[in-house]
Amino acid sequence: MTPGAKSPLRALGSIELQTRRELIHARLREAISSGELTPGTHLAEVELSEALGVSRGTLREALRQLQQEGLLTADARGRLSVRVVTEREVEEIFAVRHALESLALELICAREDRAPAVARVRQELETLRDAEGDFTAQLDADLAFHERLCELSGNTTLLHSWRSVSGLARAAVTAAGAETAALNMAYERHAPIADLLEAGDAVGGREFLRTHMRDAATRIEQRMHERAGSAAG
Repeated sequence: MTPGAKSPLRALGSIELQTRRELIHARLREAISSGELTPGTHLAEVELSEALGVSRGTLREALRQLQQEGLLTADARGRLSVRVVTEREVEEIFAVRHALESLALELICAREDRAPAVARVRQELETLRDAEGDFTAQLDADLAFHERLCELSGNTTLLHSWRSVSGLARAAVTAAGAETAALNMAYERHAPIADLLEAGDAVGGREFLRTHMRDAATRIEQRMHERAGSAAG
């Protein structure tokens, strides 16, 4: 190798670093989603980096990604905490999801060649059913199902918009705890979507998704209200 030439081995370090960052990101996101790290928990960099056995620089990259997803918020001094989702935000997030996903459903229904899309949706449903009993896997499968619906619409702007709120969607779904989230993510609540797509019933699909999102948001809000009442008492 000539002097000053860049060694191909240098890239190996960045791969390891990226993998470590991704592992930290996945571990913290799971802890937030499951409630292991409760809303409002302050994430002290020194303590967290020591607990995870990683450098503060690598940790910051993972924390920055979680903040961009909406799972963490920063105070005036830049200190990060697990996002506290309000009842109003839950309602708003599910309303936005209804707008995006009902449009996705309409676009799929409008296609004559929608059979492959319906088959993909049914595959995602089977993944969701298989994940029941494993909260983290079920949460990932639930969000993947709804993301796939947007992807199959063929509208890249719609898909980008959904992905931009997916972190907030995760926070909203888990805002009332794992038990409530599991009820909302049940296979039975999602299965009719595939049948509506297969029938090309865009009107019925929009109304189904409206009820689907409204009921989920209401269940979360009621549980949050109950928890607040218990804490106050």
